[in-house]
Amino acid sequence: MDDQQAALLGPADVRRLAGELGIRPTKKLGQNFVHDPNTVRRIVSSASVTADDVALEVGPGLGSLTLALLPAAGAVTAVEIDPVLAARLPRTAEEFAPGLADRLTVIEADALRVRAEDFPVPPTALVANLPYNVAVPVVLHLLAELPSLQHGLVMVQAEVADRMSAEPGSRVYGVPSVKAAWYADVRRAGPVPRKVFWPVPNVDSGLVSFRRVDPPSTARREDVFRVVDAAFAQRRKTLRSALSGWAGSAARAEALLRAAGVEPTARGEQLQIADFARIAEAAAADGAA
Repeated sequence: MDDQQAALLGPADVRRLAGELGIRPTKKLGQNFVHDPNTVRRIVSSASVTADDVALEVGPGLGSLTLALLPAAGAVTAVEIDPVLAARLPRTAEEFAPGLADRLTVIEADALRVRAEDFPVPPTALVANLPYNVAVPVVLHLLAELPSLQHGLVMVQAEVADRMSAEPGSRVYGVPSVKAAWYADVRRAGPVPRKVFWPVPNVDSGLVSFRRVDPPSTARREDVFRVVDAAFAQRRKTLRSALSGWAGSAARAEALLRAAGVEPTARGEQLQIADFARIAEAAAADGAA
């Protein structure tokens, strides 16, 4: 932790800032502002952010988490889609953390569309309270677009946290679980009580941590993800049947599955990311995809 500290936002600060900006949290943008200092301290601590990190925050909102990140990280880049919030955040940093405000860079953009070249310095850690309706696509996009991202901790809807961190065989294991595993080791990192948000959401929240790993295969990611999408599009079907459209026929799907060492009667929920990669490799060798 840096010797310089930041004052953190409490409930009165959050409401004052929101009132000043004329903001009423909207479900469309999935806005629920954290107003509990202990929660943002816990997030930053659990994220293991150090002075060597360039922290990336998506959807900083009024700045609750931003202010906790500034003393811990070497630099913080915040991506905010709302122009009113993006314009206010640097002033909030000056007000609550005057000695640290120069560490903050704000990019007014949609996190689903940002590119590596948009960042003045490559981010190394993702730490964010993600809007629930876009959490999975945002995380997958950033991991794909920013190879510099090595670790992170995100707050998401509890159900999403379960899906992102699920293991094969789990009832909630699916496309988000498999695709996230291509990039990183993803784990549940604890619950977050509803009362720390304003307004109080009608769903539970949870923390998800990740640490980047090498891809399990030299197969092209796009090819592997096409297999994953096909396997889970018809979740209850065997892979021989579910992959028939992708492979061109059920017979070809069975041949490719056997070549990859996967039982054709298995279902997608039983496979790890490395299994899907072997299927894509078999298809590439056979010219099927």
